[in-house]
Amino acid sequence: MKNVAVIGAGTMGNGIAHTFAQSGFKVQLIDINEASLKKGMETISKNLDRMVVKEKISEANKSDTLGNITTFTDISKGVENVGLVVEAATENVDLKLKIFNQLDDLCQEETILATNTSSISITQIAAVTSRPDKVIGMHFMNPVPIMKLVEIIRGYSTSDEATNTIMELSKTLGKIPTEVNDYPGFVANRILMPMINESIETLYNGVAGVSEIDTVMKLGMAHPMGPLQLADFIGLDVCLSILNVMYDGFKNPKYAPCPLLVNMVRAGKLGVKSGEGFYDYSQTRKAEKVASQFA
Repeated sequence: MKNVAVIGAGTMGNGIAHTFAQSGFKVQLIDINEASLKKGMETISKNLDRMVVKEKISEANKSDTLGNITTFTDISKGVENVGLVVEAATENVDLKLKIFNQLDDLCQEETILATNTSSISITQIAAVTSRPDKVIGMHFMNPVPIMKLVEIIRGYSTSDEATNTIMELSKTLGKIPTEVNDYPGFVANRILMPMINESIETLYNGVAGVSEIDTVMKLGMAHPMGPLQLADFIGLDVCLSILNVMYDGFKNPKYAPCPLLVNMVRAGKLGVKSGEGFYDYSQTRKAEKVASQFA
């Protein structure tokens, strides 16, 4: 179990790889896109630099962490000789089913297959493998190196042995694992996404503006970030995807995504990653681009 594969080098994937590598695991980071791997490794390096500046780790710790990560574009080579695979690909059910079917053929019989899905059924994912007892959810929170919670989700057939192994493993990462059962949205998003959706409905109905809604929730409810700002941070496309999974799973209108959210995603206004969502991040992105030219 000291050898771990992480599939996907995006925000969650590189954060998961960073966390395992910093805890002394050998990490095989896999992505079909070489540019994504390069960007993911650059992100890990920058995040480690921040930790060095804050004196949370030493330069030697940074070097060791980066040295623990090997990148692959070939999944068959990337999952060789690992005790655990953590899938952190795009939140798309068809893609995840395809990946897990492939992993089942490629991985050793005893390898545990985990998914970082934030809403998709673990039982459904496990059903495309011949090892449903070894398929489990590990829902990390963003940013992964900082956030302590890991939602551990048991599928219908997930074994006690696999669950206990992943619970203990999460603790070695310095995380606080919390076991939940396999229902749409699990716990975190079953509570969070309706709140975000209702905040968007409040804006859509003209009750208040963006900053006013966020101010009420930050000052009145002691939230560190307002729900609309948080939605931008998560990605409005991701929020929409999770709400659709919950709506399909429960068939309850309270989970139906707000029309404003649907239209914003259609228009490509996805939040921080696109430069605009409920807030405008274009100047920040321009500043980062200029700064990178002199780095």
